[in-house]
Amino acid sequence: MNADQTTTDVRCHSPLEARHEALGAKFAEFSGWWMPLEYAGGGVLAEHACVREAVGVFDVSHLGKLRVTGPGAAAYLNTRLAGDLARIGSGQAQYTLLCDEAGGVVDDLIAYVFGPDEVFLMPNAANAAHVAELLRTGAPEGIAVADHHHDYAVIAVQGPASPAVLAGLGLPTDMDYMAFAPVGAHGWTATVCRTGYTGEHGYELVVPAEAAVALWDAIMAAGTAVGLRPCGLAARDTLRTEMGYPLHGHDISGAIGPVEAGLTWAIGWDKPVFDGAPALRAARAAGPSRRLRGLAAEGRGIPRPGMAVVGLDGPAPEVGAVTSGTFSPTLRTGIALALVDAAIPLGERVGVRIRDRVEPFTLVKPPFVPSHVR
Repeated sequence: MNADQTTTDVRCHSPLEARHEALGAKFAEFSGWWMPLEYAGGGVLAEHACVREAVGVFDVSHLGKLRVTGPGAAAYLNTRLAGDLARIGSGQAQYTLLCDEAGGVVDDLIAYVFGPDEVFLMPNAANAAHVAELLRTGAPEGIAVADHHHDYAVIAVQGPASPAVLAGLGLPTDMDYMAFAPVGAHGWTATVCRTGYTGEHGYELVVPAEAAVALWDAIMAAGTAVGLRPCGLAARDTLRTEMGYPLHGHDISGAIGPVEAGLTWAIGWDKPVFDGAPALRAARAAGPSRRLRGLAAEGRGIPRPGMAVVGLDGPAPEVGAVTSGTFSPTLRTGIALALVDAAIPLGERVGVRIRDRVEPFTLVKPPFVPSHVR
């Protein structure tokens, strides 16, 4: 190390980091945050299976947290975000997109409508500050966009036994999917959200950072009887890939728009204005030249992002590329999301170049396993 170098840690840290260390977590950097990848005594396969079969708890405090307030805050956001917030009411959430002028995806996020004058947004960690900056630009007088990235922790309780865990804490469990409720219990306040990124029945709990340890401990204690296991972000990635949920920077980005990615359902096409509307309407009318598809392995090949998708006939020309790829713990086989030539139909066989060989895959429509979010 040179004399002018520094060992200062510029990464962001979860308020739960000491709890993860005590559980033997293996850490990795996620969008500038030092977060648990997996835990000792289990690993990705065990953690993934626990969420599908019982219940797992995740620290996802790296996610962004923005609060937009002021007279007509929800109406203002409805002129910027692609989804139509007018379709939901107070206490409901919506998956939505913020797009650029060219129709690319700046970020995908969840909007939680507390009322006409207050909306809580949860963008991806890497994009939170940029999303806040964009939404401040052009905001009417009286509309404030506050970045609370470090002020709150987010704990996800996911799996078929998740209601039992929350019930043990005296928290509500009977809300509809994509609904939420602010509550107070055990000396802290939380917002209980029926949302998640695993495809299972689950909840995300947003609490002030100073209450995170108390809530985590209470969840761990309440989950003992139903086999709860702490889960890292590696299992969260395999779970979301099995569901075909997009990851920003991989399956959607400034270069991969919602029409290509199959997210036209998340756009309020009848709204008069929203960011990127002209470009998105033109892309929809023209139809995409490539589409985000699922790939299911026929053999033992494990696809990874960036690998070429090729035809299986003749000289194997490239017809696309893998955007997300992994081993499916549920199916015990390789799966992927890939951008491929839109002319190739579902059910067609293609190849993926894995090192020095071409492995056969079938184009399928995600999810790869049934969804149980409702």
